[in-house]
Amino acid sequence: MNCGISQRIYLELVPPAEEDNRSSWQRICDSLQKKGCGDVKASAFVLRKLYPLCEEAGWKLTISLCYDGRDWEAVDLEAGDTSDAHYGLAVDLGSTTVAMQLLNCNTGEVLVQESAYNQQIAFGEDILTRIFYSKDQPEQLEEIRLATVNTITGLMERIAAQTGIDTKKCLSMVVAGNTTMTHFLIGMDAFCVFSAPYAVQADQPGFLKGKELDIPIRGYVFCYPGKANYLGGDIISGMVATDLYHRESISLFFDVGTNGELVVGNRDFLLCGAGAAGPALEGGVVKTGMRAAEGAVQHIRLSHADPVLVSAECARQKEKAAYTVQLDVIGGGAPTGICGSGIIDLISELFLHRLIDLRGKFVPESSDAIAYRPEEGEYAFCYAPGLWFYQSDILEFIRTKAAAYTMMEYLLSETELGLEDVADFYMAGAFGTHVNKESAVNIGMYPDVDLERIHAEGNTSLKGAQMLLLDRQIVEELPEILDRMTYVQFGAVEDFLQKMTAASALPHTDLERYPSVKARLDHSAYE
Repeated sequence: MNCGISQRIYLELVPPAEEDNRSSWQRICDSLQKKGCGDVKASAFVLRKLYPLCEEAGWKLTISLCYDGRDWEAVDLEAGDTSDAHYGLAVDLGSTTVAMQLLNCNTGEVLVQESAYNQQIAFGEDILTRIFYSKDQPEQLEEIRLATVNTITGLMERIAAQTGIDTKKCLSMVVAGNTTMTHFLIGMDAFCVFSAPYAVQADQPGFLKGKELDIPIRGYVFCYPGKANYLGGDIISGMVATDLYHRESISLFFDVGTNGELVVGNRDFLLCGAGAAGPALEGGVVKTGMRAAEGAVQHIRLSHADPVLVSAECARQKEKAAYTVQLDVIGGGAPTGICGSGIIDLISELFLHRLIDLRGKFVPESSDAIAYRPEEGEYAFCYAPGLWFYQSDILEFIRTKAAAYTMMEYLLSETELGLEDVADFYMAGAFGTHVNKESAVNIGMYPDVDLERIHAEGNTSLKGAQMLLLDRQIVEELPEILDRMTYVQFGAVEDFLQKMTAASALPHTDLERYPSVKARLDHSAYE
């Protein structure tokens, strides 16, 4: 018997007779009882199909069941054995990008994955703009709700066209998103997420009928619960994906993006926190920054060369250190900008080659590729023809990495743990997938630990949604996970900014925390 949140079961029933005049529905229920399904309730849709379907099918039927949080509900009835056609959908509802997987729920196989920009972007690039747009405006809130739904249904249509599978016949969908995204999906005003006392409308919406959300599936949409206003279902889904809450050893989970959400703990305790990290991690405030899409520089390396001609634009006929730049561009074509992982590489390389100092300030006399840009009023480094990385870009990124490091440091201090006590560091999100771990350590983004202890987990929000779709037991475990979590609001920590200042050097004001980086540097250059 399938242990997911949906089932398709083939039944061969004994037809009615004078000595056995049980109803059609009772015959089905009795057969399901024998298969261990317990009590099953029927939807009106299924009851209407009983006649003449049962007779025409010779009482050989496939019934579709969906879990509603307490019971199984019959949501479809078909003639013959169609139990192989059992599909479900897992969704990561991000504020920028929505990712969807179609799964074969019998085998657990991911058949296809698609993603699209969240159509909410039309109402604001950032979440706060969308929140204010819809505050106390039911019509405008409905616009955002429909934009959310249209993004999801659009992905369903793309997957159907690609696979030939009618996604409207999927039995269940699991959605993992932050608290605001969940509010918008349901159509709830999300201003409470942003404003004191931060009592949200609903943090555990659970199972909702797809039709009530205008999502055309047969059964229910399950929304992962959140813990707090800034710690939503995407992070709880990440807990499930990494299995952190079952482990005996201490682990740290960090979902890095515009916001940073962290959890440290094991099967005995979970201390969690959330706060603004900064859009620099996604290329958002870098002048030539961009998302990780075609044309983005995702990795970069500097090496000594003679002569230096990164481009004709960068050439200065002076006797300075010469460098060539090696780029890894998404899609393999000409670079059009740089994304988060490329930014980390570039700052790491500039630092190790002494083109910037401990404060992240350019050393103009060190290279011809560093030039003063009068139109911007600051120094910049030419990393590709026509593409410059500016002093303000570096300083913004340092603020971002300082915030991320300080969040990690603070949570560990609250548990009276040190880095040596943490067995594994799980870095989630698209950003964590592509970042070079050594580069992140060099600039103080990641702690200086054995790199094998740092794991790039990718989209844990989507993975956790996939896992719950296939394993109903996870639904039962979620209340225990939430009860075990203690939430820290970093914005309310009095000395947080002071701690950030200490982390605002490369890699840190206390270089003893970064022995591997110290070993790679010639400190005399900074004395």
